Amino acid sequence: MHIPDGFLSIPVSAASAAASFGGLAIAIRKVQKKLQDRLIPLMGVLAAFIFAAQMFNFPVAGGTSGHLLGGVLTAIVVGPWAATIVLTCVLIVQCLLFQDGGLIALGANILNMAIIGTWGGWVVMTVINSLPFVRGGWGWGRSAAIFLGSWFSVVAASCAAALELGFSGTAQLATVFVAMASVHAIIGVGEGIITLLVVSFLKRVKPELIS
Repeated sequence: MHIPDGFLSIPVSAASAAASFGGLAIAIRKVQKKLQDRLIPLMGVLAAFIFAAQMFNFPVAGGTSGHLLGGVLTAIVVGPWAATIVLTCVLIVQCLLFQDGGLIALGANILNMAIIGTWGGWVVMTVINSLPFVRGGWGWGRSAAIFLGSWFSVVAASCAAALELGFSGTAQLATVFVAMASVHAIIGVGEGIITLLVVSFLKRVKPELIS
């Protein structure tokens, strides 16, 4: 899902970078308002965990592979605003040190994964959690909310990337949209399972971390 340089047009890259900068600026202000002693080191630990977890790929159909995105998982622990910052830091390090995603396309990658993916998944999870038969306790409804929110975060991020590629003229919009959405719908299943397993583990050993 990391878009390399040369795949996006200059207008799309510029618009994506501007949107990412605006979203990140808002996230920083929101986090500063409720900055707590535990939040900064916890964000650092999560950034290191997400960075390491993304190094491990799992196979998907057709010879493709996927890895953990981690937006919803991070948002569950530190909230969506802080999660946006954490994912942004991970993407910047991956771009600068490992050339995972292009420098010019960095704004688009941040927009897709750190903002759209994180917030899209968070909204889906929050809506499901607000349903009358889910509120209160920790049952199958809560688990379904985590799984579906995590799954949607991957699909939403991939659809945003497909739109950027299509609008850039890199590929036919309909073709790239269907291809990206279908493959990442499968990758999203892995995202949902991993997120649910990690959150369940944290609930057992450190329940105070689950926001």
